[in-house]
Amino acid sequence: MVSSLFRSLLLLRRNPNTLRRLPAQFHLAAAALGTTPPPPPLLGNLPKTLITRSSLNPSHGLSHPSLSPWFHAPAVGFCAGASVGDEVGESPLMGSSPEPEKPRSKKKSQKRKARFDFTKVDVALLPTVILVGRPNVGKSALFNRLIRRREALVYNTPGDHVTRDVREGIAKLGDLRFRVLDSAGLETAATSGSILSRTAEMTENVISRSQFAIFLIDVRDGLQPLDLEVGKWLRRHAHGVRTIVAMNKSESLDERGLIIAAAGEAYALGFGDPIAISAETGLGMAELYEILRPMLEDYMLQLPKSEHNQEDTTSEEENNKESKLPLQLAIVGRPNVGKSTLLNTLLQEERVLVGPEAGLTRDSIRAQFQFENRTVYLVDTAGWLQRSGQEKGPASLSVVQSRKNLMRAHVVALVLDGEEIAKAKSSMKHAEVVIARQAIEEGRGLVVIVNKMDLLRGNSLLIGKVMEAVPKEIQTVIPQVTGIPVVFVSALEGRGRVAVMHQLIDTYEKWCLRLPTARLNRWLRKVMSRHSWKDLATQPKVKYFTQVKARPPTFVAFLSGKAQLSDTDMRFLTKSLKEDFNLGGIPIRIMQRSIPRREDPKKNSNNLRTRMNLRARSDKRLAPSGLAPS
Repeated sequence: MVSSLFRSLLLLRRNPNTLRRLPAQFHLAAAALGTTPPPPPLLGNLPKTLITRSSLNPSHGLSHPSLSPWFHAPAVGFCAGASVGDEVGESPLMGSSPEPEKPRSKKKSQKRKARFDFTKVDVALLPTVILVGRPNVGKSALFNRLIRRREALVYNTPGDHVTRDVREGIAKLGDLRFRVLDSAGLETAATSGSILSRTAEMTENVISRSQFAIFLIDVRDGLQPLDLEVGKWLRRHAHGVRTIVAMNKSESLDERGLIIAAAGEAYALGFGDPIAISAETGLGMAELYEILRPMLEDYMLQLPKSEHNQEDTTSEEENNKESKLPLQLAIVGRPNVGKSTLLNTLLQEERVLVGPEAGLTRDSIRAQFQFENRTVYLVDTAGWLQRSGQEKGPASLSVVQSRKNLMRAHVVALVLDGEEIAKAKSSMKHAEVVIARQAIEEGRGLVVIVNKMDLLRGNSLLIGKVMEAVPKEIQTVIPQVTGIPVVFVSALEGRGRVAVMHQLIDTYEKWCLRLPTARLNRWLRKVMSRHSWKDLATQPKVKYFTQVKARPPTFVAFLSGKAQLSDTDMRFLTKSLKEDFNLGGIPIRIMQRSIPRREDPKKNSNNLRTRMNLRARSDKRLAPSGLAPS
């Protein structure tokens, strides 16, 4: 017992916090030897007036007169039920059950009513929050967390920049709604004309149109010199933008208690109190909500009320018109054919990063604009590459993301390089053929855009050959769809922008077309009369023809009997539909359904009577002729 006691006392000298887990006798021995322990759980029974800072400080010992009898008196609070005066209650260390505390009346916390409803505001009027910081601090991860979707590419590449363009989305943080921008990592030491300098210039143009900024730092790496440079950059270029410092990746420091030290370093940035968050786990989103909410509400209340009332009427009118539904457009093609330049030309602004480098675009950038009172959503995808299994890192993620955006689009704009077509013998490479066929198989509208026609200027003969060869080869490669539109443009000079948009909208309207059943049946009678059937005896009889679905147009031919239309007949009907209703350039689907022949009810009744008569005659028993009746 004595040896175990002394071992425990030696342990106490190294770590006084272990006193809480020792019996009462060890408390007395520690007090006799002068060991300074922290207050045991019995301090919870002391009144708050007796617990002072000097009595709880381990460096001062238990010198307070009100606490010294409690430790040194042998019969106070440990072995007996006595108390110091009337203020120390019964000790829980002796096993005696303390008096049950009366349940405290919990006041219902009243939630503060929101001063503004962000869910009823037009997207164009929402405040803008931009995410800035040095590379690889978690800006894209926080962007995905705020918009509640995995749209931005997230990959741990300390030596490389995954995000190069500015991505935009609608953040949903509780009942808050705001526009959030994901920017590229800033590096102030980038050389002029490099990719990093161009991304910094693009971020500078975007941050001038933002009202708020979230400055992210990596709390695991600590405050880096580049973070201080980004802070200086924000002070120079973000005049009037309210900045919030967010210490990302704080989930690992929460248990070790190092967040306070990291917050002290973050104060050196000079943007006020930082908050600890984790974009990966969602830590700190409630604190971010509490900080953003009054700032966003104050901004919205400063706007004129006429703007809020105006958006409700305009948005309802546009949604009621089916012909003005938003158009989802995906710009796809091989690397370095001018997809990003075409997107900037259509938007008439420098929205995405462009340059002579192949594979410059990694993220699929989504942008919205208005063209002739119609909302158009443009998606600029990364260069389409054949998956050889050798892609690693962001390149492999870009390929997967491009394929996903192809599935979501309504109309696919396939961009070709006019200069390569003039030099090569074929118009389309293998990757471009794969894109076109996949778009048709998925039921999307297809428009082919031949870019870089300005490089063929001065050679009219070569231009004529290119304009003649491309439609023919497309029809050969994709024979199931006829009349695919081809537009020849120069995205760098801006020529052909209006022609491209008109062709895309025309293809989209065909893709959404619905034909009435009466008109289709009148058309069917004319078509069936002029079709030459091989065998009139086995000719299937089409009862009626109807459209069951749009986007893409899907029809059903109801046939009498079990006879089915052959592949030749199906191709004839498809071709006739496209020619008569001007549905070229979009896939058309025709399904067959057989209608069982109904028997005549009069014939059925006569057959039933004859069967009953035959049964009655067969059931009648005749007596043998040789036997006399008895």
